[in-house]
Amino acid sequence: MNRLDLVTDNISSSPTPAGFEELPDVGLLRRRRTSREAGTPAATFAPVHYEVKYAYPLLVWLHGTASNEHELRQVMPLVSTRNYVAVAPRGTWTDPRHRGRYGWRQTSETIEAAQSRIADCVSLAERRFHVHAKRIFLVGHGSGGTMALRVGWNQPNRFAGVVAINGPLPTRFSPLRRVNEARRVPCFLATARHSRAYPASRVCRDLRLLHVAGCTVALRQYPGGDGMTSNMLADLDRWLMELVCGSASDS
Repeated sequence: MNRLDLVTDNISSSPTPAGFEELPDVGLLRRRRTSREAGTPAATFAPVHYEVKYAYPLLVWLHGTASNEHELRQVMPLVSTRNYVAVAPRGTWTDPRHRGRYGWRQTSETIEAAQSRIADCVSLAERRFHVHAKRIFLVGHGSGGTMALRVGWNQPNRFAGVVAINGPLPTRFSPLRRVNEARRVPCFLATARHSRAYPASRVCRDLRLLHVAGCTVALRQYPGGDGMTSNMLADLDRWLMELVCGSASDS
């Protein structure tokens, strides 16, 4: 099991691997731009031997804290190079300590901004690729995992599943206010046994809450501390493909 060293300070100047495309100015596509909104960078991923006639599952990746959309280029080769198309928006919060690093904060303003960025990136992916409308998955790491759960439960009819990797459940602003619909959205929680950011005691508390709410949850715990590992991403791929293959009759 290998721990991943994610986005470095100079990643934006490194070569773009095959299958990836730089999108320096995606923007907020369905709303008039303001000077503050103009230019919302994102990254996309196309699988090896992309087939135009095949409707691919779409993986929307929300990067972790103090990272950026380029995290996608590091994780997708370890998830799968063939099974998905993917898109990653940049976080809504700018880290003042590190240039080029962002995150996802849980305020009413940043939640709304995150939902807009995710929706716009889904639209972008649907224009560029052949995407299966019923197989759109929201996946996040760290604060991106928390936001993925938030947005997935806020908009349960838009996503076929939600994944949080070391991302605690959101707490403020009634994240399960649409619980009757949210419980139909499959969730995968990947946690680390010795995480300081998401300790086992909180994982157990969150799991009890989800059980009481009747949510469909798969929880897998991994050895080690904070961080993301190759085993987590391999299990993510298996979990997603079980959902994709199980819903083949819906195509």
